[in-house]
Amino acid sequence: MEKIMVVDDEPDTVDLIKLVLETEGFEVISAYSGKECLEKLKIEKPSMILLDLMMPGMDGWEVFHEIKKKYEDIPVAILTVSDRDIDKMLGLHVLKADDYIIKPFGRQELIDRIRSILDK
Repeated sequence: MEKIMVVDDEPDTVDLIKLVLETEGFEVISAYSGKECLEKLKIEKPSMILLDLMMPGMDGWEVFHEIKKKYEDIPVAILTVSDRDIDKMLGLHVLKADDYIIKPFGRQELIDRIRSILDK
């Protein structure tokens, strides 16, 4: 069973994504902050990470850098409400995120994009 870590400071968002992913047969690891994500990565090995950019404290960009320093083999998809071209360019081309998913997104879109990343 594939494990997906969902990192978002909004519990409702995490719960919704968790529900969708679990109904598709994924195991979900929830983290509500960048710090919690990095702590859980010390003991968990997810197949991929869904990472929100806009979080208090350690933001998603900083968390992304830390993940890639220590766990470069784990794919990371950015989740954000920002549809600005500059943010998308930074995420996909500068940071080399595996995907850039703009909220709100549909259930099937999320599943399809996760499967696409995991199939690489």
